[in-house]
Amino acid sequence: MRFYTRLASTLPSHAFLARAPLATIVIAQLFGTSLWFSVNGVGLALQQAVGLSESDLGLLTIAVQAGFITGTLLIATTGLADRVRASHLFAISAVAGALINAAFIGVADSVSLAVAARFLVGLCLAGIYPLGMKLVVSWTPSNAGSALGWLVGMLTLGIASPHLLRGLTLHLPWQWPLLLASALALLAALMIFKLGVGPHLPAKASGGRPWAGLSAFRQKHFRAAALGYFGHCWELYALWALVPFLVTRELERLSAAPGLQPWLSFAVIALGLPGCVWAGRWSRRVGSARVAVVALATSGMLCLLYPLLGGTSPWLLLTLLGIWGVSVIADSAQFSALAAATAPPERLGAALAMMNAIGFGLTIPSIALVTALWVSQGPWVIWWLLPGPVLGLIAMRGLSSSK
Repeated sequence: MRFYTRLASTLPSHAFLARAPLATIVIAQLFGTSLWFSVNGVGLALQQAVGLSESDLGLLTIAVQAGFITGTLLIATTGLADRVRASHLFAISAVAGALINAAFIGVADSVSLAVAARFLVGLCLAGIYPLGMKLVVSWTPSNAGSALGWLVGMLTLGIASPHLLRGLTLHLPWQWPLLLASALALLAALMIFKLGVGPHLPAKASGGRPWAGLSAFRQKHFRAAALGYFGHCWELYALWALVPFLVTRELERLSAAPGLQPWLSFAVIALGLPGCVWAGRWSRRVGSARVAVVALATSGMLCLLYPLLGGTSPWLLLTLLGIWGVSVIADSAQFSALAAATAPPERLGAALAMMNAIGFGLTIPSIALVTALWVSQGPWVIWWLLPGPVLGLIAMRGLSSSK
């Protein structure tokens, strides 16, 4: 821990950071989660450099998800999410993730080693995303929907950032965006370590039963929010994995320069940031549940319509992708706010980690389906995402009028 203390001394003082804790947390979340899709941002270059296929890229994405699920289950069942100081666990995870992400460069030509490296990055991300949510609640317990909207918005921007980094380094070797993502994650670790935990939740919780996070599912409203979140997860990451393929398809139909692909992919995913912020502000007036229902219904409608419009103007489809980028993530923070409001406070970290673990578990089959079937089905593969929003809306029925 002395290492972190020395490095953290290079940042502004705790008093300075504490004056804007939400800003500090969400910027650190942006930097830390740049590790998530760092390989996807250079996916086309990897296909050319080391011969990876679309299925291989899908496997690397699945490995990150599997690592994240394993990590969230680990911190939930062992009590690490509530027994270890959240800022310390975040910082350690970000440093480890940065180092492993950089090490991927040396093993990219071996699919098995590359998968193992991405799994370990996902394991580290489990100490960043759920703990970021807990840190937000510890500093700003009121208006959690709005605050978490910013956090998830920055998660979205972090996931989009590898495409931006690739666009900025398009004429440089593919290794550069990965190294830049690792540097951002190290900076995130320093910021959160210096900030610490807010005053509205205990820094640590003592003891606890393994699987204590599951007890939150006894609460009717927590259960409804979690089930809606699970439907949302089925759609979200599979769509993000498809974005480069969908954008490339429309650029080819327009005979546009392939170099536009990373910029447009970044734009589609990054539009989730204003979507999350708008959803958070709207939740102050109408409640998180109603906002989540509207966003989930919008993205579900796009799941239904997009394949039917696959032969229409590429400009129309790119516009629909932009709208989808806004709506597909706008509900995520609201589900988390609903869950945080009904979970036991002493087990908040474990409950959120458990909900994340189950939700992200559902991303694995959806990502596997769409990446494996893209070559044969094209845009029609999107219909495989439709059950997520439909079942999520069914689970949320009645909750929007009560929360």
